[in-house]
Amino acid sequence: MDLLNTLVDKGLRRELPTREEALAVLATSDDELLDVVAAAGKVRRHWFGRRVKLNYLVNLKSGLCPEDCSYCSQRLGSTTGILKYTWLKPEEASAAAAAGVAGGAKRVCLVASGRGPTDRDVERVSKTIAAIKEDNEGVEVCACLGLLSDGQAERLREAGADAYNHNLNTSEGTYGEITTTHTYADRVDTVQKAHSAGLSACSGLIAGMGESDEDLVDVVYSLRELDPDSVPVNFLIPFEGTPLAKEWNLTPQRALRILAMVRFVCPDVEVRLAGGREVHLRTLQPLALHLANSIFLGDYLTSEGQAGQADLDMIADAGFEVEGAGTSTLPAHRSDAA
Repeated sequence: MDLLNTLVDKGLRRELPTREEALAVLATSDDELLDVVAAAGKVRRHWFGRRVKLNYLVNLKSGLCPEDCSYCSQRLGSTTGILKYTWLKPEEASAAAAAGVAGGAKRVCLVASGRGPTDRDVERVSKTIAAIKEDNEGVEVCACLGLLSDGQAERLREAGADAYNHNLNTSEGTYGEITTTHTYADRVDTVQKAHSAGLSACSGLIAGMGESDEDLVDVVYSLRELDPDSVPVNFLIPFEGTPLAKEWNLTPQRALRILAMVRFVCPDVEVRLAGGREVHLRTLQPLALHLANSIFLGDYLTSEGQAGQADLDMIADAGFEVEGAGTSTLPAHRSDAA
């Protein structure tokens, strides 16, 4: 296909595809799927070889969130039966992180429910970061605490955080249909605050919320403009007790096309296969490794993931290798800039 040859050439040059080209990837047929995966795989291997970075989530505070994000089991008014608890102590969080590091995780992601941290919360998390770094030499720590106020990103950076995650989730045009308690602009502002503080920005999306192809392309182009180092691609898990409980819109084939589109638009960033991969990709998960160069190991915030050993077996069987602690994830031009 001329389209795929063009997209590979652009990906190898870090050149932005046209919107029409990105939409055309999402519109390809199932008969063309393996060609799409193979083409995007060339771009992935050019920038990241056959390495797969492992990440591990530690849920510092669960449930009781005042925000009304329609996709989230921790939202205000959710009737999903999830575990609810307040802040883990630094030693508890460090012990949890150690389990992931022992399984091969290179980055630990510290997540807390809520609109955003208070200054006291930032102090708590700072102590947790120090405990994790002391107990696990060389580990990367990414914080995900919601909307940041002025000066908080700098404090997290000083405490030893390497990165900050805050996803855009969906397009600006449809954001108000998903969440009403904060705005799309609030999310963009937090990603920019992380950038400005010298943190590696991590920002991605959730696919499968009833959005159009145009919405998917819009949010990925917005991410390209924000230029995060890492783009997590989540696939909606429709939790009972949330407004999106009946949104079962994804097939394994569509999930792969979405990942391929993200890779073509963001060729040299860490594309992370995140929440919902087991539910929606199912037996086609190994194909996704040809598109994404990073995955979460183990469980997610309020849902179970695939067994860690199954992930390691899948990576090996697909001909990939776990990225070592001493290896730079990003290509030289991005890591040098960071």
